[in-house]
Amino acid sequence: MSELSNRRILLIDDMPSIHEDFRKILTPVTAQSVELDEMEAALFGAQVRPQRPLLELDSAYGGEEGLGKLIQALQEQRPYALAFVDMRMPDGWDGAKTIEHLWQHDPQLQVVVCTAYSDYSWDELLDRLQAHDRLLILKKPFDNIEVQQMANTLLTKWQMTERASLQMHHLEHLVDQRTLEFKQASEALQREIDERKQLESQLVQSEKLASLGQMAAGVAHEINNPIGFISSNLGSLDGYFKQLLALLEAYQSYLPGLDSEAAARLQRLREETELDFLLEDIPLLIRESKEGIGRVGQIVKDLKDFSRVDNSQQWQWANLQQGIESTLNIVASELKYKADVIREYQPLPDIECLPSQINQVIMNLVVNAAQAMGPERGTITLRTGVQQDIAWVEVADTGSGIAPDTLQKIFDPFFTTKPVGQGTGLGLSLSYGIVKKHGGDIRVHSEPGVGTTFRVELPMRQNSPAA
Repeated sequence: MSELSNRRILLIDDMPSIHEDFRKILTPVTAQSVELDEMEAALFGAQVRPQRPLLELDSAYGGEEGLGKLIQALQEQRPYALAFVDMRMPDGWDGAKTIEHLWQHDPQLQVVVCTAYSDYSWDELLDRLQAHDRLLILKKPFDNIEVQQMANTLLTKWQMTERASLQMHHLEHLVDQRTLEFKQASEALQREIDERKQLESQLVQSEKLASLGQMAAGVAHEINNPIGFISSNLGSLDGYFKQLLALLEAYQSYLPGLDSEAAARLQRLREETELDFLLEDIPLLIRESKEGIGRVGQIVKDLKDFSRVDNSQQWQWANLQQGIESTLNIVASELKYKADVIREYQPLPDIECLPSQINQVIMNLVVNAAQAMGPERGTITLRTGVQQDIAWVEVADTGSGIAPDTLQKIFDPFFTTKPVGQGTGLGLSLSYGIVKKHGGDIRVHSEPGVGTTFRVELPMRQNSPAA
């Protein structure tokens, strides 16, 4: 039976005679009539009248039995389209209660109330059943034509309602499908926007590194020359001072041979010029100046090592520990008031990488660790090691830690817990991208109030370096 050609009717009445009347009206014996029509067409050339679709009528003699038949029909996926229900059935449910139970299981069922009495007013019955569009009344005694018309009309209405429902479900499915497609397209667009922003940020960061490297190269060129002659002059000055010191010692040896007045005058002059202090302080000043010049040179060298501008996009073999030290020197001002740095290094071989980008990762992790410190000074521990063909670096801090609901978002682009204007949310995202570009991995373990540890693992050799 097609869902849209349902001709099934359920009659619920406690009178067997009523069932017999309905069966004669709705399902008459039509075989003899069909044969006569065919004989008439053969004899007189008349057309055979089209046969009306057959109705299928089931009987129930009480409300409970009718409900059982309806439930069974639904389970067999052969629902009734229409039910004729008697209002007065003394041995069980009355018509109103029966209809309530029927509609609880099949709200689409069309119903005709059959009654010769006025136990309920029509308005009262409609209000009780809330069925202004699904209920008709048939007064007893009823007319055969009226019963046939009601049956055909309500069966057609059920089919139209079912067709409209199917169409509505189809439209809802289309709307849901289009909504899903729109949502997926929107999410894809958002991912593309985020990726574009991240790429733009990486480009800006690369340009910054390139500018930093170019500046470092220029600074090195401009500073190395004055550093050179200052260092040379300090060396010469140190030598000259030693010669003057030898001369002073010679003069001092001749001091007892002078007359008392000259000796007293020289002694007074020695005290006024604080010669003993100068002899002690001048070598110290020269030594500190040499150390300062050496530190300036080391800073310039670290700046060049950190940026690696000349080969920033070339894979090369680099000393990971040297890069860490260069990076620590660059961010020394960020660390000195917040944390002590503890080094727990193991010997590392050179690894194939993009040194400037790895240095950027280390810098992001170290700066984040420093910024995670509370009001009390903490510690940042850097560890290195080798495991088979993997080199690893850990940056552990004793800061405030990261909450579990935040931990899963820290590598998302533009996610930051810092106040507006104090963070872009790109540091860890860019670091994640750099590590993945190297074929490595970056993991984090954190406990709120205890601290956070980031672990970066990098392969020793690149099988097929990314562009």
